[in-house]
Amino acid sequence: MTTSPDELTGLEIAVIGMAGRFPGAPDCARLWETVLAGRERITRTDPEGPGHVAAWGRLDDIDRFDAAYFGYSPRDAALLDPQQRIFLETAQHALEHAGHYNGGRARVGVYAGGSISTYLLRNLLGGTTNAGYGELIIANDKDMLASRVSYHLNLTGPSVAVQTACSTSLVAVHLAGQALLAGECEIAIAGGVSVQPPQGGYHPEPGGVLSPRGVCRPFDATADGMVPGSGAAAVVLKPLADAVRDRDTVHAVIAATAVNNDGGDKVGFTAPRIDGQAEMIRTAQRLAGVDVTRIGYVEAHGTATPLGDPIEVAALTRAFRSATDRTGFCALGSVKALIGHLDAAAGVTGLIKTVLALRAGVLPPSPYLRRINPELCLADSPFYLPRVAQPWPGDGSRVAAVSSIGMGGTNAHAVLRQAPEPAAGPGRRHRWHAVAVSARSGEALDRMRAGLADRLTPGDDLTDVAFTLHAGRPREAYRAVVVAEDPAGAAEALRSGVRQAHEPADDVPVMFLFPGQGAQRPRMGHGLYQTEPVFRAALDEVAGLARAHGVPLAELLFDDAPEAAARLTDTKIVQPALFAVEYALARLLGSWGIRPAAMLGHSVGEYVAATLAGTFSLPDAVALVVTRGRLMAGLRPGAMLAVAIAAEELPTLPDGVWLAADNATGSCVVAGEPGPVDAFAERLSRAAVATRWLAVSHAFHTPMVAPVLAELAEAVAGVEARPPEIPFVSCRTGRWITAAEATDPGYWAGQAADPVRFRQGLRTLPDGVLLEVGPGTALTGFVAGRPALPTLGRTGPGNDPDGEEKALVTALGRLWLAGGTIDWKTFHGPSAGRVPLPGYPFASNRHWIAPGVHDGTPRPAGSDVADLPAESADDVTVRLRRVFAELLGIAGVGDHDDFFELGGTSFLATRVVAVVNDEFAVRLTPGDLFDAPTVDTLAEMVWRQLTEGDDELLEEIRQLSPQDVRAALGDDGGRG
Repeated sequence: MTTSPDELTGLEIAVIGMAGRFPGAPDCARLWETVLAGRERITRTDPEGPGHVAAWGRLDDIDRFDAAYFGYSPRDAALLDPQQRIFLETAQHALEHAGHYNGGRARVGVYAGGSISTYLLRNLLGGTTNAGYGELIIANDKDMLASRVSYHLNLTGPSVAVQTACSTSLVAVHLAGQALLAGECEIAIAGGVSVQPPQGGYHPEPGGVLSPRGVCRPFDATADGMVPGSGAAAVVLKPLADAVRDRDTVHAVIAATAVNNDGGDKVGFTAPRIDGQAEMIRTAQRLAGVDVTRIGYVEAHGTATPLGDPIEVAALTRAFRSATDRTGFCALGSVKALIGHLDAAAGVTGLIKTVLALRAGVLPPSPYLRRINPELCLADSPFYLPRVAQPWPGDGSRVAAVSSIGMGGTNAHAVLRQAPEPAAGPGRRHRWHAVAVSARSGEALDRMRAGLADRLTPGDDLTDVAFTLHAGRPREAYRAVVVAEDPAGAAEALRSGVRQAHEPADDVPVMFLFPGQGAQRPRMGHGLYQTEPVFRAALDEVAGLARAHGVPLAELLFDDAPEAAARLTDTKIVQPALFAVEYALARLLGSWGIRPAAMLGHSVGEYVAATLAGTFSLPDAVALVVTRGRLMAGLRPGAMLAVAIAAEELPTLPDGVWLAADNATGSCVVAGEPGPVDAFAERLSRAAVATRWLAVSHAFHTPMVAPVLAELAEAVAGVEARPPEIPFVSCRTGRWITAAEATDPGYWAGQAADPVRFRQGLRTLPDGVLLEVGPGTALTGFVAGRPALPTLGRTGPGNDPDGEEKALVTALGRLWLAGGTIDWKTFHGPSAGRVPLPGYPFASNRHWIAPGVHDGTPRPAGSDVADLPAESADDVTVRLRRVFAELLGIAGVGDHDDFFELGGTSFLATRVVAVVNDEFAVRLTPGDLFDAPTVDTLAEMVWRQLTEGDDELLEEIRQLSPQDVRAALGDDGGRG
């Protein structure tokens, strides 16, 4: 079923991303494997004493966290509730799965809740952390869960902590959907987490909800309660119409949700109520507008209690009976039988299971069932319990539902339907793609490359993969990019050696370099002309203008006949041809957001720079270049020789030979009369100096051009020249061109005769990436010591069209590595979508405080060195180094290490300042630490206060009048 945006109601919510950590299943894919296999993941150990049930849906590695990634010091990470840590990583993985972890460019809301922090109660308050009350609350309280995600992921939508006990995370889904429909955010994360160490078991109360046997068997006749479990889960939601428009991967559609409370008309606060649950379910069904007989599966709350299961099934039956008398058409299930009751994460975990079932078209099994609880009265209900996995029955869109019931009576229900089939995207797709990955460490980058290579399959669309990585992931310090045309090629390149960049700057300026005559090649630009509409339109525009001046560029550029290729060496043809290709290529790059901060053109290439800068209009520029080529073609023949030494190292030039270009430290060009240049080449050869003849017919940039300069100046005087709007360097002077020069006809005449000062021009350009915008590598070979990239440097055998696209995509990939800005959305076009890809491989480092164990932080007052005066500036430095190390929990803090880069927070900065003030008897403020965040700079500030305080006081006293002194000392002038 394919759905277009015009067919959508605008009231449905798409599930576009999912992530979770579950008992025995570290992600959603493994959870689905667990569900299909019906494999129980409850961990059972030896009881710790009488009445203890040693069973738990245990989550592994709750003591581990990538503190450095999120900017926490080891000490602060150890104080942070594992629920906060795990949900933070889960939320990021969910956004990455959706392809929308893009640095906060969209308004993303967060709706989430957690369980009570037993880590705070048992580990921290039971130990000696020396952390203040406020610090412990901020690190562990449930109220901070959603806001912590918004802060660390830079999300600017609403951030709401949701707490409704067991129904928390499904209520969070409901609230997130409401916020999306109200326009409060564009995307929302909804989820929950429950991790309650020590995860070793529990003591069930008589008549309580916990199973005395340590098994959870929803709907079974032997069901006697639930087993607790630990886990975290989150979904990423977006209005369906927006998701279809933006070509997100839609895993399922939430047709409607409903939330209510049982109120007080029930046996007790913790007791469920049939009427309340039934009304909630009917409300969701009515809002969804679905035929209830189409609902093929309900993921029940399924607590496996003797009271709860019959009430839940009775409520479901009553809600369905209001619309149909049919029986036995809807399957029931509960994931709690396999992984335990995840408390605040239970509802969204059930939702994820249901999404996966809808996507797979499989009804999940309940193989543990031995005898169905007769109190359920299933025979007269719409429901049945499949013991084995079954294909989803019926035709048409699959529909399912999820229930979550909270202790205290807050109930939630969601109706879901199968995701629509994505419509074919408009527009063409590139054949070659720059597949880019990045991480915050080299080890993480290697793991990302391997993980992505393992994930790619022949059925993947590399356009979607590349676009997701470009648009849906931030660019981190460690980077790698491979260029491939299919998933197999990308996977092979990712596993092998790839180009990497470490800690380059971002948003670096890009400078365009435009080559001159000699850079041309047959059929240059032909591949891009066939595949890139922007390039084709710009080149056609130049060709049309050139035709009006008698130059048939369109026929000559791409004609593969030998005579056409020969004509391309004609000066009056090659100069406008180079201009056309370079101008069209610059326009293509500009359409992808790659715009020059500055430019430098070599000879005729300077006309392209002047046109892009607005000095010449395009029609005037084409007319001038055609005139320039025609005039130079009429000169008497000359020769040009590239010499592999610096211009200043040239031997004395003979008569008839001049310096034509100073290109690089080891490269220059001489030119002149053919005879003298040939003799000079022989002389250089005897001196073992490498030379190369250039494929030109005239001696450009020498006095031999003088006969045409007056006419060239007259042509420039006949057009309107304006000061440049984009700075460019003059190849005539090697300095920034001035407004007076750019608008002076004499400048452009002299530019044709004077030597090209390219080496000097490179020195004038600011730091950044140099991009050769032309058909080869003529200029990038002259650049040393800074990033320089050819756009069409490698075009493949025979200059095939496919080679030009590959060369250009390779340049884009290398530009991304170097920190250049690229509009990937425009590059990939409207057909590109976002697809699920592996999430960030967080480091797994232990950060844990065991009950009763001191965390190593200092005691500000009464320490063995407090109140001892500082003996020297070095003494201050040593003691501050200790304070930093102990408060941050890091050994070996260096004098130049930045407190905040080490993971210090504004809250901890207040602690540092308090300790320093107490230890040295100084008066620092937290703002001083922001001004002096390293050990050495703060030590200098402290020592200055210690040594300059007396002098400042004396100076204040000197400024006092005698009356002020007497008043300060008392009425008796201090004599008493």
